[in-house]
Amino acid sequence: MKNTLFDGYQGPRLPRQVQLRRVKNVIEQELTPLQRETVLAYYFGGQNICKIAQERGVNKSTVCRTLHRAEKRLQRCLRY
Repeated sequence: MKNTLFDGYQGPRLPRQVQLRRVKNVIEQELTPLQRETVLAYYFGGQNICKIAQERGVNKSTVCRTLHRAEKRLQRCLRY
């Protein structure tokens, strides 16, 4: 029977502190300043996409696109 919760699981997990440190490093070093600001505002600042767009004076789709690109880059950098 296939375990759907851990599909793609490749081995033992890293400790939580190591995972958090890796995420922090990738956010600081690999994202553009705009991507970094968007990720921090959305995930850590508790702001929604509409509010971020309004503060920057851009369309919501621009914020969504920036957030999506940042998430993809985070995913690529944290894969290994």
